[in-house]
Amino acid sequence: MLLRLVPQKTEINFLGFRKIAIALSALLIVASMALFAINSLNYGIDFKGGIKLEIGTQGEPVDFDTVRSSLNGLNLGEIAVQGYGGPDKALIRVERQPGGNEEQNAAMEQVRQKLSEIIEGVEFRDQAVIGPKVSGELKQDGTIAVSVAVLLVLVYIWFRFEWQFGLGAVIALVHDVLLTIGFFAITRLEFNLSIIAALLTIVGYSLNDTVVVYDRVRENIRKYRKKPMEEVLNFSLNQTLSRTVMTSVTTLLALVALYVFGGPVIQGFTAAMIWGVVIGTYSSIFIASPVLLIFKLRPEALLRDESDDNDPTVDKSRPTPFDQM
Repeated sequence: MLLRLVPQKTEINFLGFRKIAIALSALLIVASMALFAINSLNYGIDFKGGIKLEIGTQGEPVDFDTVRSSLNGLNLGEIAVQGYGGPDKALIRVERQPGGNEEQNAAMEQVRQKLSEIIEGVEFRDQAVIGPKVSGELKQDGTIAVSVAVLLVLVYIWFRFEWQFGLGAVIALVHDVLLTIGFFAITRLEFNLSIIAALLTIVGYSLNDTVVVYDRVRENIRKYRKKPMEEVLNFSLNQTLSRTVMTSVTTLLALVALYVFGGPVIQGFTAAMIWGVVIGTYSSIFIASPVLLIFKLRPEALLRDESDDNDPTVDKSRPTPFDQM
């Protein structure tokens, strides 16, 4: 028996909730930006600057819990310990200490001495002090990375569909990114480079959901040329609802397992992804599609090209309730 999270045929009037959804999203975005302006974010070492050390052992795996608890005893503030390139290697980051270079070098020496005490034959393979200038450049690069990703999405969707689809997808993506920033502003979870990676992943996930719905919208517009646009949009959303819910739930199951059992190193990343999947699913249904109505998408714009038979994205074999009308 196939598992179904939603009935095979649904007739939910999603577009009927569009005013409520848009008002709710606008309120949440304003609240997110206000929280960001007032409290900023709890930036991690990547963005605040600090000390970085790469260590290795003589073939023995690094005991991360022992390293973390021992270094926390030095009272140097926030300390992050994570593996890289193998079990016998670790990357250690310590937050920037108050003062100048002398204070940073003194903290570096404390860390080295403690590691030498708890790990026999430890090798220091690289070490550096990350200054405010470098951390500022990381903030700038992270902002540019997310902005370029969203801009390229606009260009891609614009060429593949019509400009209304491109704007709709970008508005949904910006909506997701802003609400994720608000999520980190209110929860005070650490915002580091892994969260930038999570934001880019959320952009990809949300875009995938939105393109699936848009493909079905375009297909149905060409099939049912005389149907009102709102009816076609509702029909398309109901057709893709089962797939959307199933994809989101299975993704969330994996992410929740990672959040619970994955340890503190990836908790920030998985928390961002869990929030992003929930908000991305919401935006693909209640933001991306209503925007097509707001920007007055005209079926005639899609019907100019009558070469549907050669379009691999248009599936004509799928039976639909409209076929029985």
